[in-house]
Amino acid sequence: MDINIRRLRHSACQIVQKEIEMKRIYYILAFLIFNFIQVSEGQEVQISAGFDTSAIFIGDQIKYTVTINKPLDYLLTIPVFKDTLVKNIEILKGPVIDSTSVDNRFVRIRHEYLVTSFDSGFYQIPPVYAEMRTESGIKRYYSDYSWLKVMRVNITPPDTASAIFDIVDPGKVPLTADEIIPWIVAILAAGALIWLLLYLWKRLKKPETTIVDNKPKEPAHVIAFRELEKLKEEKLWQKGEIKLYYSRLTEIIRQYLLNRFTIPALEMTTVETLDALRNKGIEEDETFRKLRTILTGGDLVKFARYQPEPTENELHFDYAWDFVKSTMIVSPPPEEEVKAENVKEGI
Repeated sequence: MDINIRRLRHSACQIVQKEIEMKRIYYILAFLIFNFIQVSEGQEVQISAGFDTSAIFIGDQIKYTVTINKPLDYLLTIPVFKDTLVKNIEILKGPVIDSTSVDNRFVRIRHEYLVTSFDSGFYQIPPVYAEMRTESGIKRYYSDYSWLKVMRVNITPPDTASAIFDIVDPGKVPLTADEIIPWIVAILAAGALIWLLLYLWKRLKKPETTIVDNKPKEPAHVIAFRELEKLKEEKLWQKGEIKLYYSRLTEIIRQYLLNRFTIPALEMTTVETLDALRNKGIEEDETFRKLRTILTGGDLVKFARYQPEPTENELHFDYAWDFVKSTMIVSPPPEEEVKAENVKEGI
């Protein structure tokens, strides 16, 4: 009797243990399925953005890349940057768009920009986002922040630790009156001779007839258009003289800024020139952005050895022409021409 009871108890214990193990297996499977669904939903779209490197020197060129992994059937709107990423981070070229198929369900899209900066500092680029319109509204997917440090080029002073110096400086012997007086006499004699020669030259010189040039000074835009036409006819960049072409182009524009706005742009950097225009009350409109593109493009070619495409050379010339045309002051015709025109029309 006792043996049967023990057997029954043992069998009941085994059944209970099997039920507990089955419940554990069910819980584990449910947990894994739930996590797989969460991960799949969270990774349906992945977006990242960043630079090739986190630190550059002023004028260096690097790439800024936006990468998006998305399902094939997702229709996403991806923003495109123009002119700048943020203030002082200039876009030189791009975006260059490329897409590759990851598998039968996903595709990878890349937007690549060529950027540079001419102002030192630490810059933070906000997250880039792609958005998709759904039945419940607009859904956005964001990247992380990007950072870039722009450094000045520091010239390290030479090492003077190994230089050889005298233990004691050589002693200086004071000058005597006998040594100084001859020099004073010679200087006075030379001054008197120069004065006498100038006096005689003025007395003997015939008076010249002063010719007054009554020709009015040409307007700033007339000079600029004439110089731009000459530059176009020279065909410098077509001959491979890219640096000379951009030097002439930026010199014409800077001379126009001096004649038109009285800004000494020939003696200023690009940043100083743009700041001077802002101080003159010039708005940062499309015309202002064209000027900035011309000046920064010239700096890249002259100082960073950038080799632009032929289309960029023509575009910079067109921007220069448009800037002069948009900012020129057309003077009214002379009073004599107005009277002659009125007589001709019978007024």
